[in-house]
Amino acid sequence: MAQEPRIPGQVETIYGSWDLSSVPAFTGGFINFGYWRDVPRDRSLTEDDRLRTEQELYRLVLGELGRTDGLRAVEVGCGLGLGCALALREFRFAEVCGVDLHPAQLDRARIANADLLAEHPERLRYVRGAAEAMPLPDGSADCLYSVNAAQHFPDLREFAHEADRLLCPGGRLALATFFAPGVCGVEELPRLLPTYADGLDLPHVIGDFAEALMRSGFTGVRTVSIGEDVWAAYDRWLAQTPLKDMWPRRFLEAYEQGYLDYFLVTADSAGAR
Repeated sequence: MAQEPRIPGQVETIYGSWDLSSVPAFTGGFINFGYWRDVPRDRSLTEDDRLRTEQELYRLVLGELGRTDGLRAVEVGCGLGLGCALALREFRFAEVCGVDLHPAQLDRARIANADLLAEHPERLRYVRGAAEAMPLPDGSADCLYSVNAAQHFPDLREFAHEADRLLCPGGRLALATFFAPGVCGVEELPRLLPTYADGLDLPHVIGDFAEALMRSGFTGVRTVSIGEDVWAAYDRWLAQTPLKDMWPRRFLEAYEQGYLDYFLVTADSAGAR
């Protein structure tokens, strides 16, 4: 019998008993920082604004996959599975499989998406697995995507290998989350942000991840900073929540000091194996 994947301590707590999706900073349950490009800057932000930014980040990532109609997709780090549901409804995948390390998140995903699961049992499913070892066959996905999750992956080199294994020839990867732009962030982020100090988030360097993808056989690897449309507006939202005087607002400080940024990453799997 395969061994159950190990859940790091802080990941166990934050996504288990604490249930990060219930925190006001993540209104709507998507658990991402949002893509704020089209949100008005001349008025207070609403919960509808916040939810839309979370959805727009998914649309940005999914839009980078190119043609999706009738294809097979895997989301790595699916959380409550709301992004999987959006992908199925709006991007017309033949099937979407959400993978997450935490069983509590998968339980919540099945509850949150019960109607869609009942309507399309053959097109939507949620399975437990680590980003570095997903319980899916070789070449079983045309598209692989991840949103606001890779900062938790212990080994991005192993994730890159696993992504290459899962994608069929000519498949495509699209991912968005926060990385250190350079090695200085590796030392400074734990000083600024408790999530790095306690090991919940890992200070991965964006260039190292790009190199890992290329070494795993991916081509056309592209990393684009989208921090201008994430950090300042997200900080405006935090200022309106009960977290306004707490450490999460240091994300903007880390960005302004050059230790952290938000990146959109795309890559193509090899044309032949």
